[in-house]
Amino acid sequence: MKDHLIVFDTTLRDGEQSPGASMTRDEKLRIARQLERMRVDVIEAGFPAASNGDFESVRAIAEAIRESTVCGLARANEADIRRAGEAIAPAVRGRIHTFIATSPIHMEMKLRMSPDQVVEQAVRAIGWAKEYTDDIEFSAEDAGRSEIDFLCRIFEAVIKAGAKTINVPDTVGYNVPEQYAQTIRTLIERVPGADKVVWSVHCHNDLGLAVANSLAAVMAGARQVECTLNGLGERAGNAALEELVMAVRTRQDVFPCDTRIDATQIVPASKLVSGVTGFPVQPNKAIVGANAFAHESGIHQDGVLKHRETYEIMRAEDVGWGANKLVLGKHSGRNAFRSRLQEIGIVVASEEHLNHAFARFKELADKKHEIFDEDIQALMSDEVVTPDQEHYRLVASRFHSETGETPRADLTLSVDGQETRTSAEGSGPVDAAFKAIEAIASSGTELLLYSVNAITTGTDAQGEVTVRLAREGKVVNGQGADTDIIVASAKAYLNALNKLHSKLERLNPQL
Repeated sequence: MKDHLIVFDTTLRDGEQSPGASMTRDEKLRIARQLERMRVDVIEAGFPAASNGDFESVRAIAEAIRESTVCGLARANEADIRRAGEAIAPAVRGRIHTFIATSPIHMEMKLRMSPDQVVEQAVRAIGWAKEYTDDIEFSAEDAGRSEIDFLCRIFEAVIKAGAKTINVPDTVGYNVPEQYAQTIRTLIERVPGADKVVWSVHCHNDLGLAVANSLAAVMAGARQVECTLNGLGERAGNAALEELVMAVRTRQDVFPCDTRIDATQIVPASKLVSGVTGFPVQPNKAIVGANAFAHESGIHQDGVLKHRETYEIMRAEDVGWGANKLVLGKHSGRNAFRSRLQEIGIVVASEEHLNHAFARFKELADKKHEIFDEDIQALMSDEVVTPDQEHYRLVASRFHSETGETPRADLTLSVDGQETRTSAEGSGPVDAAFKAIEAIASSGTELLLYSVNAITTGTDAQGEVTVRLAREGKVVNGQGADTDIIVASAKAYLNALNKLHSKLERLNPQL
């Protein structure tokens, strides 16, 4: 029988470290439910000690998820570990993932600790974690630049202390496949008790090698891969879940293991994460990109028509392409809308929230005959700020754009329930809309990103706009969707301002 390759998804923790990718509790729950639907083995739900919001998110996921293991990250100190233990307490299966840096540069410059002190602290951390769960993972931060003898020493110590999974992260994306595979191979050969633990890898993509390094490590004996949907993550991102899973699944002639992932859920999961974070997937992205199964070349088209496997090594439907179906229309009722939200992993905070979302769905149905899952997810992306946090709301709008004339936006905004009119001119209608909003908000933010994506095909498709704003070191994404792209832009800008106003903060360590 093939070995089981454990898929450890850290989209909700490491993926959230991407600037602007911070998620609310409800957004994390939606993604966690989709990960469970995809049969991910371990969901790293967050870093509970970072903030009260992150603690509550991890705890809510621990309460909601029944099939996957729910994991909380903790630095190797008592306060962090106890916070993580409390957060995962409701889980059917809970894991504490604790880490400490092991490279010479990290120990000297960041921790200000000697190697002996680092080993002692790691062993103490395992002891604290054992008070909450037997499922303990230990990571040697910056293992990719650590000395092999010291890694052997600290891993032997934490295995004796009770760690069940040993993670060897390439934290800064420094390694190359053959080197990284040799590191894993050496550790498994030299560390006493290596056969009693699961060896795990966590690779960053700074040199574009995260997936290659992870797969090389699997061939060398690793049996857990840590990854994120769409390769989301700080800097250049992490190893992409979809690429790892499908590489192993497609090349079963090479890999001595397989995952239990339901691959048909990959594309829906990718679209959900992209919508929630506002990070679009590049068209030529492997597996989940819009062009991943498209053929422009006449030679390729001819070959595929004659026999698919001439140019396709996977079937598009096997990873979820083409699986989305028409689900709702203008005659659909509230219960049908609620049921479809539940089916695609969206949990509405309250009846008031549901009523508001349903009213907006009806407005969309009047504009757009066919409503797909993607439309619903985009509509709900506007709803991530709950009504009690909705400081700004677009009430009405009028835009004027004519050749030879200066574009103008006239808006009516609700600010804490009080309607205010505002107007501005700009280089285009979107610029005018943003300036009109700023005439009221005076937010002092910097616009880092403005992007537009069509959600579905057709001239009546909704446009989804992502706006990224920065202020005093805090970066947030705002999303807005509408069949009118200028209205969608105004909604996205207000959505970002609401996130800044509600002070939804995340403080995450690097791993």
